[in-house]
Amino acid sequence: MTEYAPLDFRSDTVTRPDETMRLAMAGAEVADDVLDHDPTMRLLEERVAELLGVEAALWVPSGSMGNLIALTLHLRPGDRFLAPRGAHVLDSELGTAAWIAGGMPHPLECDAGPGQVSAEAVRAAAGAAGPYYTLRTALLCLENTHNSAGGAVTQPDRHALLVSAAKETGLRVHLDGARLWNAAVALGLPPAALAVGVDTVQVCLSKGLGAPVGSVVAGSAAFATEARRVRKMLGGGVRQGGVLAAAGLVALGRVDDLAVDHANARALARGLTELGWQVDEPETNIVLASVPDLEVTLTGLRHLGVFAGPMAGRVRFVLHRDVGGDDVAEALRRIGSVS
Repeated sequence: MTEYAPLDFRSDTVTRPDETMRLAMAGAEVADDVLDHDPTMRLLEERVAELLGVEAALWVPSGSMGNLIALTLHLRPGDRFLAPRGAHVLDSELGTAAWIAGGMPHPLECDAGPGQVSAEAVRAAAGAAGPYYTLRTALLCLENTHNSAGGAVTQPDRHALLVSAAKETGLRVHLDGARLWNAAVALGLPPAALAVGVDTVQVCLSKGLGAPVGSVVAGSAAFATEARRVRKMLGGGVRQGGVLAAAGLVALGRVDDLAVDHANARALARGLTELGWQVDEPETNIVLASVPDLEVTLTGLRHLGVFAGPMAGRVRFVLHRDVGGDDVAEALRRIGSVS
């Protein structure tokens, strides 16, 4: 049986810090972030706030925690929140939006394309105030890029319409921008242009950018102050966090490199299509393929040393900095050898 070197397309979270990042981590200036606010952590937070065009930001261990902190501060127990069907806050965060933040989730059908909802759908779902015993809708959660829709990008004009619809109906807006960097690179726009008008936004440093851990949740200065309290409640306070923040600062310098991942995703999609696979054209770094039997296909890929994952009933390949163009070509060669 042929022994294959593994090619890991399961996620852009499998990347490992390179030597440059490890050296930055080793040399980071640190302090107790809970007591004194670690100086490297502060620098990272200020840099992310600047990139997103908001007042302040807070490092958190994970994007899920960042989203949960935002929802906890936006919602009162029993409040309903809206999100596109398949959104990460609905399907991939273990129900903490309801369990801990106390929100009642309401999925919006993607009536404007993969991962996209219309402003009309937001207005209709928000509705008007009813009797005291009816659900009160308080928040719209957006996701850019939309993971389960294959890294679908929300254009700035659609984003503006959605934010406007939310504000007209009295909703606050949280943006899950775990892969907002990818959207910004795909559109050739600064990240701040994709966060206009939102109350809060979360961005990830360990998806695609190579940091080993960490996300940042951002918004107003008052939000960041309260977010720090909720982070501590959730066990997310760190001590000498500068070691991790230093990795995040290096990661921020690599946002433009995501264009390579996008190009490799297009190359993989073209190659799979040529092999007879049914593949969506990727907008960013995620390739979704429809197959007759998901488990059989994933098992077959593993036997070839090609590691992918399931997403919304399809095979998901995620391109990242640790798999290059040669790896894409090799994956296609292996898949083609048994097609």
